[in-house]
Amino acid sequence: MTSTSLQILIIEDQLDIARNIADYLEAKGHVLDFATQGQQGLELALNNHYDLLILDLNLPVMDGLVVCQQVREKSARHIPILMLTARDSIDDKVSGFTVGADDYLTKPFSLQELEVRCLALSRRHLLQNENIINIGPLQLDKKRQTVQRAGQLLNLHSMGYRILTVLIDAYPQVVSRSQLSQQLWGDEPTESDALRSHIYQLRTVLDKPFPCALLKTRHGVGFVLDIENHDK
Repeated sequence: MTSTSLQILIIEDQLDIARNIADYLEAKGHVLDFATQGQQGLELALNNHYDLLILDLNLPVMDGLVVCQQVREKSARHIPILMLTARDSIDDKVSGFTVGADDYLTKPFSLQELEVRCLALSRRHLLQNENIINIGPLQLDKKRQTVQRAGQLLNLHSMGYRILTVLIDAYPQVVSRSQLSQQLWGDEPTESDALRSHIYQLRTVLDKPFPCALLKTRHGVGFVLDIENHDK
């Protein structure tokens, strides 16, 4: 069993997939509810307390995108939503994130990866509810909008603070360049050179004065915080 037990709602009309997920996650100690169509899933999500929704995109009665949008509009709290779908185009993923999905997993998928993503989403959601977030040597104070590394206050410009906040909220996931641009500039992205410049300035403050780098580039993918070998 995992040390963290999650209450999860699976909204999935393919029963074999739902059963496989349930067998794996329940064996890990998680508690699951099920819905086989969108409207039923929406009602369960709004009337019960779940740590996470696993939501298929192609659903009868109400499409997964509509379910996600309705949950975001009607729920009094933020419920982390992981979308499962056979649709793997960039446009489909953008549509999912636009209506409020927190993560996206394309079928076929690894059940082990599914659980890891569920745990990461739940942990991130709990962290986001706190004004002060501690990850490794980093401490983010959202109220004061300050960041410390190993107890030292970092002299960040506003854009560096925003980039680091996105990376901390996403940790341990990689944030793609397009996702980062969307978070920073919305639907009016700036030139890629501007993002490169801001990342360079952030590294100068975040990493250069310290013995190891926390901000890593995953070439062809994006950026991620590497906390494993951090300074104490």
